[in-house]
Amino acid sequence: MKRDILSVTDMSSDFEDIIDLSIRMKKQRYTAFPEMQNRMLGMIFEKPSTRTRISLETAMEQMGGHAIYLNPNDMQIGRGETIEDTGRVLSGFLDVISYRAFRHESVASLAKSSRIPVINALDDREHPVQMLADFMTIKEIFGKINGLKVTYVGDGNNVANSLALSCAVSGSDFTIGCPAGHEPDSRIWQKALEIGKETKSRLEIQNDPVKAVENANVVYTDVWVSMGEEKEREAKEKIFSRYQVNESIMEHADKDHVFLHCLPAHRGLEVSAGVIDGIHSAVFQEAENRLHTSKALIFTLLS
Repeated sequence: MKRDILSVTDMSSDFEDIIDLSIRMKKQRYTAFPEMQNRMLGMIFEKPSTRTRISLETAMEQMGGHAIYLNPNDMQIGRGETIEDTGRVLSGFLDVISYRAFRHESVASLAKSSRIPVINALDDREHPVQMLADFMTIKEIFGKINGLKVTYVGDGNNVANSLALSCAVSGSDFTIGCPAGHEPDSRIWQKALEIGKETKSRLEIQNDPVKAVENANVVYTDVWVSMGEEKEREAKEKIFSRYQVNESIMEHADKDHVFLHCLPAHRGLEVSAGVIDGIHSAVFQEAENRLHTSKALIFTLLS
């Protein structure tokens, strides 16, 4: 039976197992696996990508398989073919599909119509593949995930949604510091609260960024203006100006804290140069780990 990864909750039973596999695969960077020989990954991208596209493609090639980049404008889907028909057709050619889409509904429709696994490579609701790299980095640095405090400062976007679910699934505490009206998706937040009751994960929404960061082991931020929101740039930059992750705010975090950012970053906006380029920053370790977690996830789905 095929398995799709559309949300962090689709990895609730083996989230840390995939991370542990990623850590092992990092030590075997150029190892090919017989199970991956000639397996094919199709990558549909409606939005630009650096880390997601390159990590998925490199992961597949290094494991012994192959990857094909699929631009919707070069496919019949760009001329009106339905997502459902596309899924049925690609199922006959490929072994797994990754899909970066503007709308979560498009990813869900592709998965429903496909006979092969579909990986959500980012949509307007979640970014589950990013979470594996984030929490792999956390485990590499702290030796554990459970029991840590993760704070996200900024807009309650798709990354914030997935962080809330990831903390709940893994048993770590999560606080988001955001302006009123910019909280995570209410349905996803409720789901995270429900999961957190089982894992003893404490989740909190805090409008004061300083209070949100207090004693945090991990401080995370993302861009204030997501892809597709460019018209809101001026208004958002004004609203979020006091939510910049800078040296002053980071003084309230745990003394051994780590700073993460899914990148790309805008120094001087959501984060100061002193923080992202400072001694507590692990953003490039985090970025590299996209490769290793891509391998572990694909291997888990296909082996």
